[in-house]
Amino acid sequence: RTGAYPHEALALARAADAAPGLRFAGIQAYLGHLQHLDDGALRRSADEAAFATLQTLVEDLTAAGLPPPVVTGGGTGTHAFDLASGVFTELQAGSYGVMDVEYDVCGAPGGGDWPFEPSLFIAASVVSARHKSHVVVDAGFKAVSMDGPPARIVAGAAPGSLWRPMGDEHGMIAHPALIDVLKAAGRDPLGFDRAVSAADADPARAFPADAPAVGDIVWLQPGHCDPTINLYDALHVWDGETLERWAVDGRRVTGA
Repeated sequence: RTGAYPHEALALARAADAAPGLRFAGIQAYLGHLQHLDDGALRRSADEAAFATLQTLVEDLTAAGLPPPVVTGGGTGTHAFDLASGVFTELQAGSYGVMDVEYDVCGAPGGGDWPFEPSLFIAASVVSARHKSHVVVDAGFKAVSMDGPPARIVAGAAPGSLWRPMGDEHGMIAHPALIDVLKAAGRDPLGFDRAVSAADADPARAFPADAPAVGDIVWLQPGHCDPTINLYDALHVWDGETLERWAVDGRRVTGA
């Protein structure tokens, strides 16, 4: 990722400590590549191996007269192991505050239920409902980051419905009664068109009565929270009584 190999860290710390204008402040040891491992045993063993390396580095720095004031790392997917290690002075867990589908799929460290609840959702508006198999919403690649699993529908559509992207601006909400028809088309766009047209033309198939209508809101839980938040200028935060608008700092434009 970045920085130095552990065996090079002592030399780097000494160089920083000796350089004018620099101050050795500690160790950055965020283990991002472990956070979403769905093999819980592997996630734990890899994390514990990192702790052993990190502890040795702390001891070497301390013996050299450079005890690290800060040892930072950890993450939502390993937070329980990180706390138990006793190595870190702070944890960099952040996703726990909102959660996402990817963390739900990989499971909590150590197994069992997550102690954190989802709190990040996208309000997708239905803009077309002319097909029996699906409706179209205004949430595509520009609204949902796709570097993780697809967004999950949490409200506003029939149970079992699926969201799938249909390009930059649009996504589909596939009705559970016809999901198999759409899946059979695979990734072939012509096959998809034929499947949709056949379902629409089939008199034995009615428009699902529980499908969302134009103007309805379908609520989506992002697959990966961090890069999805990066797509928005602000979050609208509701505590049950008060609605606030929180700007996303990384999206702010400042004047020269």
